[in-house]
Amino acid sequence: MNIVVLAGGISPERDVSLTSAALIANALTKSSHKVLLVDVYEGLAEGVTPSLDLFSDKGDYTYKVEEDIPDLDEIIRRNGGRKALIGPGVLEVCALADVVYIGLHGAMGENGQLQATLDNYGIRYTGSGYIGSLLAMDKDITKKLLSLEGIPTPSGVLCDMKKDNIREIVAGIGLPCVIKPCSCGSSVGVSIIENEDELESALAFAEKYENKILIEKKIVGREMTVAILDGEVLPAIEIIPKNGYYDYKNKYQSGMTEEICPAPITKEACEKMADYTRRAFEALNLRGLARMDYILTEDGEAYCLEANTLPGMTPTSLLPQAAAAVGIGYEELCDKIVKMAVR
Repeated sequence: MNIVVLAGGISPERDVSLTSAALIANALTKSSHKVLLVDVYEGLAEGVTPSLDLFSDKGDYTYKVEEDIPDLDEIIRRNGGRKALIGPGVLEVCALADVVYIGLHGAMGENGQLQATLDNYGIRYTGSGYIGSLLAMDKDITKKLLSLEGIPTPSGVLCDMKKDNIREIVAGIGLPCVIKPCSCGSSVGVSIIENEDELESALAFAEKYENKILIEKKIVGREMTVAILDGEVLPAIEIIPKNGYYDYKNKYQSGMTEEICPAPITKEACEKMADYTRRAFEALNLRGLARMDYILTEDGEAYCLEANTLPGMTPTSLLPQAAAAVGIGYEELCDKIVKMAVR
């Protein structure tokens, strides 16, 4: 098949996306597909005409997640300040492909905007549709739907930093608490607040990315994640950062976090998180694949933190590890995701 792998974009998770997409593109060529990796924002180079000649069966893409979140303003400046989120030639070349592999993370790639656009052009793509993407990307909506489904989730309040009295809301929730932008992934803008002295810096950090924030009660326990792939719940993974919590740096820099798969937990805990994962997947109207993050408490309850509709595919990412635990290698995983979209 001819496959466009879309990556990059104007998102704090841009580098994660480009790293995942490079590996995905290389893997798909090894499965005998012809591939073109495209930065959805930067688009095709000036003078390049969309055609099937751009697709290649030679996988030689490389990219690496830097330690710091990318400077999006600089990327916009070097593209002449262009406000359009989809670059020149992108939709045209996507329309030529048999399928588009969405290798984006965050922003338009994960909130349903891109999916809705591709739907309008009749372009087939991997992963969830625009409705599920929208629901899962908004952490407040996700929490409400999880609660309606009877799936435990930390109590929290959605706040507008320009309008609401944040200190009063934090006092009502109690410390320690977690402050996170409502619609970012990869722990971008997230802080864990242990005392009032940390509040101002946490708010300033979150506000870099979004005015709407979610303030949640901190749940103490072991961090877990559970993926679902083509209707099959994969083994749970326990996540143990060597320092601090599972933030952007600990997620994507090699050696910063220990991941154990399958997680060393009871059969009851495994079954509970598998059940919650299936029910959350249905409640959020997802399709194909997703990953749910949990905190497993000492008394055996699992609190669902959020859903990820486009799980990372970097060397340190969790979905490939869970798939490997049931005998699905990286190349097979990428090929399977493509075939699910075609099916």
